[in-house]
Amino acid sequence: MVLLLSSCSQKPAFEELADGGCSSEQAKLVQAHISSQIDALAKKDWKLAYSYASPGFRSGVGIDQFTFIIGTQYAMLVENEGYEFGTCTIASEKLVQEIAVTSNAEITNLTYILSVEKQVLGADSATASQPKLEA
Repeated sequence: MVLLLSSCSQKPAFEELADGGCSSEQAKLVQAHISSQIDALAKKDWKLAYSYASPGFRSGVGIDQFTFIIGTQYAMLVENEGYEFGTCTIASEKLVQEIAVTSNAEITNLTYILSVEKQVLGADSATASQPKLEA
């Protein structure tokens, strides 16, 4: 009974989203969420990848449009040769995760924006900056 009560007393990872750096737990959960979406994209499992998008994103973008957007603007995620996570921050109750994706000997820096609804993460957007050639 004590174990049950102690587990209930812990705050959920996304209960408080104060501006600043993500906690270690928040960063791990954000990175796992993004990794799962990228892994689904690499397998071309569009429905699974789409399921990692936020409800707000899915309400404005259908699965067919999502697949088109990924294929035309984010092919580096489908064809990725690896990725590394940078900083995770919180701004205006959104989680912002920097990530560097390697694809075709180029690195593309992405900024993911994630929201939390009912303690569940969802990807709102990913913005790419210009790819850089590896040295």
